[in-house]
Amino acid sequence: MQKILIIGSGGAGKSTLARELGRILNIDIIHLDTFYWQPGWVETAKDKWEIIIQDLIQLESWIMDGNYSNTLDLRLPVADTVIFLDFPRLLCLFRVIQRRWQVGKSRPDMASGCPERLTWDFLKYVWTYPVTRRPKILERLSHLSPNQQVFILHNPQEVKEFLGKFSFDR
Repeated sequence: MQKILIIGSGGAGKSTLARELGRILNIDIIHLDTFYWQPGWVETAKDKWEIIIQDLIQLESWIMDGNYSNTLDLRLPVADTVIFLDFPRLLCLFRVIQRRWQVGKSRPDMASGCPERLTWDFLKYVWTYPVTRRPKILERLSHLSPNQQVFILHNPQEVKEFLGKFSFDR
């Protein structure tokens, strides 16, 4: 496991898993949100974003968290491991709302100048993720090469068990 891609709905815990797995495996973490968002929640232009992704995937090893479906075609082929957090929508929605109300805390996986916020568009994205995004992701994962590992984790207990497999002394 040298190039690990973590995907899933907002609130599923992608960044938390990336940090923990990075600590265990001693692999650098790439939080895509820190590269995509500019201060004030300004999006990176599409052409520049693709160049950034091309540069990032060339690194020798990484744990990369984030969906950004418009660049999955670039990231999936180079990942040797894909972890899909296929969590229930209510859990994800609860976590997103809970995260927003943690006063005074900022996410370490978010770009500088982008304070935590909660919008109706994002809530809708999380709510509709199982219907609009999940089937497409499962389809893409079904076409990966046999030498690529795919882990589909459905709840926090499965994540804990997954991490437990790597928690031996390294």
